[in-house]
Amino acid sequence: MRISVPHRTDRETAKRRITERLDQLLGQYKHYLSDHESHWEGDTLHFSGSARGFKANGTVDVTDTEVIVDGKLPLIARPFEPRIKSTIEREANAMFPS
Repeated sequence: MRISVPHRTDRETAKRRITERLDQLLGQYKHYLSDHESHWEGDTLHFSGSARGFKANGTVDVTDTEVIVDGKLPLIARPFEPRIKSTIEREANAMFPS
């Protein structure tokens, strides 16, 4: 699952917004999540975790003009991919309005 959202900020601001929103979401939904890990390597956020027994992992790359989410879902979660993608796009667009 790949999602690309344009941003009109610098890389550091984009990374800060992503980190802050991720922290908010993790706090809000922590009772559904387990084994969550994330860390930045340069302009790439690596993440992994489980939600309701489904494991997912991937990256968030921040470029000069866009944020690219590349996530890997287990086969059993594929039927939910459109809904998950829509939710991520909505969150990203809220962080980086046009």
